[in-house]
Amino acid sequence: MALWTGCGRMSLSAAHLPTERAEGAFREGELMGKKLRRGVQCWPGSQGRAATRTLLRRGWARMSIVTDLPEEVTFTDLEMEKRNPRSVVAVILGGGAGTRLFPLTKQRAKPAVPIGGAYRLIDVPMSNCINSGLNKVYILTQFNSASLNRHLARSYSIGNGVNFGDGFVEVLAATQTPGEAGKRWFQGTADAVRQFHWLFEDAKGKEIEDVLILSGDHLYRMDYMDFVQSHRQSGADITIACLPMDDSRASDFGLMKIDNKGRVISFSEKPKGEELRAMEVDTTVLGLSRDQAQKKPYIASMGIYVFKKEILLNLLRWRFPTANDFGSEIIPASANEFFIKPPRFSFYDASKPIYTSRRNLPPSKVNNSKIVDSIVSHGSFLNNCFIEHSVIGIRSRINSDVHLKDTVMLGADYYETDAEVGALLSEGRVPIGIGENTKIRNCIIDKNARIGKNVSISNSDGVQEADRSSEGFYIRSGIAVILKNSTIKDGLVI
Repeated sequence: MALWTGCGRMSLSAAHLPTERAEGAFREGELMGKKLRRGVQCWPGSQGRAATRTLLRRGWARMSIVTDLPEEVTFTDLEMEKRNPRSVVAVILGGGAGTRLFPLTKQRAKPAVPIGGAYRLIDVPMSNCINSGLNKVYILTQFNSASLNRHLARSYSIGNGVNFGDGFVEVLAATQTPGEAGKRWFQGTADAVRQFHWLFEDAKGKEIEDVLILSGDHLYRMDYMDFVQSHRQSGADITIACLPMDDSRASDFGLMKIDNKGRVISFSEKPKGEELRAMEVDTTVLGLSRDQAQKKPYIASMGIYVFKKEILLNLLRWRFPTANDFGSEIIPASANEFFIKPPRFSFYDASKPIYTSRRNLPPSKVNNSKIVDSIVSHGSFLNNCFIEHSVIGIRSRINSDVHLKDTVMLGADYYETDAEVGALLSEGRVPIGIGENTKIRNCIIDKNARIGKNVSISNSDGVQEADRSSEGFYIRSGIAVILKNSTIKDGLVI
């Protein structure tokens, strides 16, 4: 369950800015000119709580905290206001080294990692944009981007069936520019956007009012225009998305702390130990039940932000000219307001499909096989095998007497013909796919892997970490990961 969390109406004083910038656009009463008032309050009273409960039953709710609390606060249905996706641009961040998904990220960017048998992680935010009516998208790439760039070109270019109308999908690769500062690569999320800030001021950016910042490697569904419209109606300058979190994963995220009225009072980036405990909050103020709040006492940032365009540009250029990251530097100084919505993720939503590269593959061919609680993607060949609680990617070949359990097989980029397979076997070599009488469990098999006959992969010794790349695999967190394009010889036991 995800929560929308909006940073409050940021009011910055001229004292926060460089002296030479303190005049002009930042004069008192103009853009970002009001002084920040620390004693912000949320919409108080039983009427507000009753309205929140009603909206939660409808599927979403919001709690509004503003720096200047009016004498009367009204609650307006978002659908009553006009949605204008033409004035929104989405910026998808291509991600860094992706060390937590290594070795799947050894040769690809994290957003290019295959998921669900037929998709890539980048397809999730891209499809959310398409289904939300957003047709202006920039993707910032830097690390291991060849595979990602190829997938984007195949999936979202003109003629692929996805209509962007007068919009665009443009890949912005990290590049060097004139000047000393221009010699640096992207130093973080904020720095990546800062290096291309001029795009929001050229001819394409004239009608842009809001900038949506997204991660290219997250798995969720969201109607971004609901998110943007909520941001606009609130009058907030920055809005962020969050989710309630339990103890097991909280220290992996930036956390926000609120008081019993819903006001954000601190932000901590990936706290641990006592610092983590200090970030516990009563999340019932966000609409969770008492039981839910006890299980999930933390509020974690999803790394999804929407900024008013002018606010974003001024924050990046003048207020925080050296800040490299949104989550650890810019957002902690800006969080004041909350919106709540519990979206759920599923690939199976006919009204909001997940788009990807059009491959025109045939249906999978299954011969005398047993498949239990599994996904088998198109273009695969399964012969006399047992697939249990596993995901089988496109163009997979699984031969007789193979048993896969708790396994993710990413599939292949191409087919080998029957003649090629026969030639490989006659030479004692291994074709792409899984050979006869092989047993595999708790494993991730990357693309184009060749696994021979009579192989056993189960990590029965319980090894947690191992680098056996010379033999074609790693063990990460107790899970065997077969490398892309690798060969596991006949009879090997892992």
